[in-house]
Amino acid sequence: MRVPRKCSERCYLNRVLPVLLKRHNAVQLNKFDYRLANRLDTGLQKLRCRVNYHALQFANPILEMGKILVQRLRMRSKHYIALHLRFEPDMLAFSGCDYGGGEKEKNELGAIQKRWKTLHKNNPDKERRQGRCPLTPEEVGLMLKALGYGSDVHIYVASGEVYGGEETLRPLKALFPNFYSKDTIATKEELGPFLSFSSRRAALDFIVCDESDVFVTNNNGNMARILAGRRKYFGHKPTIRPNAKKLYRLFLSRNNMTWEEFSSRIRTLQKGFMGEPKEVRPGRGEFHENPSTCICEDSEAMGKVKADSRHKKHGKLDDSSRKDVMVSDDQNDYDDNDVPEWPDLDEDEEDESGSKEKHLSNVTGSDYGAVISDEPELEAMLSD
Repeated sequence: MRVPRKCSERCYLNRVLPVLLKRHNAVQLNKFDYRLANRLDTGLQKLRCRVNYHALQFANPILEMGKILVQRLRMRSKHYIALHLRFEPDMLAFSGCDYGGGEKEKNELGAIQKRWKTLHKNNPDKERRQGRCPLTPEEVGLMLKALGYGSDVHIYVASGEVYGGEETLRPLKALFPNFYSKDTIATKEELGPFLSFSSRRAALDFIVCDESDVFVTNNNGNMARILAGRRKYFGHKPTIRPNAKKLYRLFLSRNNMTWEEFSSRIRTLQKGFMGEPKEVRPGRGEFHENPSTCICEDSEAMGKVKADSRHKKHGKLDDSSRKDVMVSDDQNDYDDNDVPEWPDLDEDEEDESGSKEKHLSNVTGSDYGAVISDEPELEAMLSD
């Protein structure tokens, strides 16, 4: 069934529970990851964590394949960075941004935009200034290099089809030659059961990103937020988010300054976006991105948090650079407005009669390919 946005405790008791009691069977709550309000009773928040971080698990074939991918990465290097690139054609079309491809890019992305009747035409320059455009692969690479990561660092890129293909990826690969994806570390035969299902492929990327030493996100979508929250919940591992709003002007003028000045300014602008334990006050922002401290009172998890507060990022990062990118314990001036939130086009609310309620056909437990949406392609894009 479709659940109203930000459904409260009362909403679930009055609207969802009666459906469960009436049918005596399982009901899929579409878009469940953000359908609960942030302000809930402590007991309900703890129950919510039990579901989000413990009860819900991927099917065994996905878990096993994800484990294989991680093992093969670890065989190549003890540590690796995972990058959620999000530079697919549909994502760029949805963002309404301009990436310098001229009329060819405008026509190609414009054709994709026509799929969505509710998508308004944006001002590309305004979107870029407000930090709502994903960084290009080259910009992500320059940011990581400026933060002190050397060319010997191993990077796993979680992505679908990258707009522009190899030509777009070439600058990033030049900066970080140890470049991997699920397609390069697994055979076509191994990936066969997952290739026809975008959600299954995203699940494999999710597992590899979750296990990474450092996770880098290039957008503020659902998958990135859930991973950030999960990595905090299970003892804390850093999640780096580009401060796209502030980096915009710097990338425009990077050819007018020395590398030393450019990298110094990158480190300054990224303070508060490096995923340090005390970077964001507990409970701020969306629940699944910044879980409240009440759920981390387990002694083992808290022990990991304390240990990881002395975490050293893996890569060539000298002491002077580390001082620039580390955030002090009283770093509480994080501005939610500095982080772009990818729009959700599901703004319509269900009426009380439940006229928009939809049902899944029978599928197996491992079938992650079934999606219900008025616009299936948009649903698949926003799901990760």
